[in-house]
This record gives sequence, structure tokens and C-alpha cells, in this order.
Amino acid sequence: MEDVMGTLNWIQKWYVNQCNGNWEHSNGLRINTLDNPGWEVKISIEETVINDNPFESIDIERAENDWIYCKIEYEREPDVIYFVGYGGPENLEEILIVFKNWAERQENLTEV
Repeated sequence: MEDVMGTLNWIQKWYVNQCNGNWEHSNGLRINTLDNPGWEVKISIEETVINDNPFESIDIERAENDWIYCKIEYEREPDVIYFVGYGGPENLEEILIVFKNWAERQENLTEV
């Protein structure tokens, strides 16, 4: 696993880089707890350089409290695209790393 602070710093910088005076008013990211217990991470990728890029869903179940499920989710009203990750009570960082790794790969592809 990566350094937790490195992951959080990257997420913060990614968020700041999306803020353009408009995006942040209707988009952003949310981290919530689940009652089973676990985590839900929902990151709007609408109007970002990665919003049209493919993401292969990830579904890993190691144990009752050690699992992640990540996917892209589309909502019609409002019309928004999200990266969504769910995981066990100790898998929050892993979900954020999945997003980070995918976003970095996609952003690098758009720079070429």
C-alpha cells in the first residue's frame, strides 16, 4: 500500500485541479460510511479529462470485512458520471488508490 498521506495529498490536488469556478458548484467527491460496516467513495468525473475513459469494474472479496467494489456509475438527473467505490471498514485507502491509479493513467494518456 502507498503512504496514506501521499494518497490524501494526491486526492486533494486532483480536486483542486478540477475546480475551475464552475465544476465545484455541482461536482466533487464524497466519502460516506456504510452500515455493514464499510465505506462508500463517490467522485464526480463529469467535465474532467477522464470522464469518457473506460474503467473496468473491480470486485475483490478477500474476507467479510476485507473487500472492494469499484465501478463507473451514470446518473441521468442530473446527468453526471461518477467513479464509485465501496469497501470494507479498513479498505478506504485501497479504494482511493484504485481511483488515483486509474485517473493518473487516463490523464497521462491525454497528455500524449
